[in-house]
Amino acid sequence: QVQLVESGGGLVQAGGSLTLSCVVSGRTLSSYAMGWFRQAPGKEREFVAAISRGSFTKYYADSVKGRFTISRDNAKNTVYLQMNSLKPEDTAVYYCASTARLVTSSSQYDDWGQGTQVTVSS
Repeated sequence: QVQLVESGGGLVQAGGSLTLSCVVSGRTLSSYAMGWFRQAPGKEREFVAAISRGSFTKYYADSVKGRFTISRDNAKNTVYLQMNSLKPEDTAVYYCASTARLVTSSSQYDDWGQGTQVTVSS
């Protein structure tokens, strides 16, 4: 059974940093592209970042480009999201997800974690 477990969320002041982790079990991580999404209260889930199986290609939402970095360690079955210069509008539940090919649409992702809350205070 596939499991994706996020961690690393929390409360941080604007301008601060957090690193989210997503540990994947039940499958070989290197066979899948991975993505991070987020959902703020009252809003739809939105794409944040995605990374190809071999880390050669990365996509970012315009709102996080230059501030967030997605990476992966296939040997550790873990995907990361380094978030710098955080803003109050980054407040959301952050989810990691896996997909067969690198895409940005959430509907193309098959398995999801339970999410981790990130709160940025002003």
